[in-house]
Amino acid sequence: MIYLSGFHAIEERIKSGKSCGALLVAKPGPRAKELASLANAKKIPVNRVGSTDLDRLAPDHRGIVLEVDEPGEGAGINLEEFIESLGDKKDVLAVILDEITDPHNYGAIIRSCDQFGADIVITRSRRTARHADVVAKTSAGAAAWVPAAETANLPRAAELLKDAGFWIYGADMEGEAVYKKDLRGRTAIVLGGEGSGLSRLLKEKCDALIAIPTLGRIDSLNVSVAAGVLLYEVVRQRKQG
Repeated sequence: MIYLSGFHAIEERIKSGKSCGALLVAKPGPRAKELASLANAKKIPVNRVGSTDLDRLAPDHRGIVLEVDEPGEGAGINLEEFIESLGDKKDVLAVILDEITDPHNYGAIIRSCDQFGADIVITRSRRTARHADVVAKTSAGAAAWVPAAETANLPRAAELLKDAGFWIYGADMEGEAVYKKDLRGRTAIVLGGEGSGLSRLLKEKCDALIAIPTLGRIDSLNVSVAAGVLLYEVVRQRKQG
């Protein structure tokens, strides 16, 4: 069982309609009362508990905690089914996360994926960030909404996308300036792990490498910041037609 303690994370999880356990309330302040009313409307049990109980379950709680199942159990989507559902849709944005292990980075990337309309996020099974509460808080609840697929083989996932008409672009400091690439149509952005970058096999599957031109003295952007910039560029190009 996972315990979500952020207000936004709890609210968005309840609104999403995904399975939840009980809402545990120790301090019924105004925000907690709003969430309790929302839970009642969604037929989610609301239980009064002591603060010491929440201290044990979620030490950084704010008087309220939501029980949820382990992420990934029935919460994700199947990549093959996602591709099949696209039909003749032209503009589709996929994001492939290659060994993102920091839950704060993972959550921030998910938030950008929500804001810039990513259609799917693809991760490696059991190898990415798994701290559900941190991810939910950092994403401001977006983790409850962004479609996600897990796979044991990311290079194979890239091949499936290519067969479906996607162009695969890997984020890499040695790549070409992102604004020089046409990111309209079916596009997949691949983001490598903190420090390690893109794995060799996945890098070989990329149609091109893209980079964000910078002026600073540090050699690169944080991966979650880079994700936001790259996804914005996709949206910018599409809006310009």
